[in-house]
Amino acid sequence: MPIDEMKQVIDSMEYSLKLRSRAQAQRRAEEAERAKKAFQEKLMLAAASKTQLDGMVSNVKGKHDAVLRDQLMGMMMAGF
Repeated sequence: MPIDEMKQVIDSMEYSLKLRSRAQAQRRAEEAERAKKAFQEKLMLAAASKTQLDGMVSNVKGKHDAVLRDQLMGMMMAGF
């Protein structure tokens, strides 16, 4: 095999390796982007859940405070 043909084969192999490497890097970048989006979505769901729980806690505390106030008023009116 002449040297020119060998050089063409080697150049072709090198080009093929470069293309394969770029494709793998692209796939890794896309997978990382998907993982990032999934993580951000989970964070948003957690934040929404926390907000909902905080609202429920506030509601329960408000009801508890109202009960205590009513009990105190009842005791004050009864003369205790």
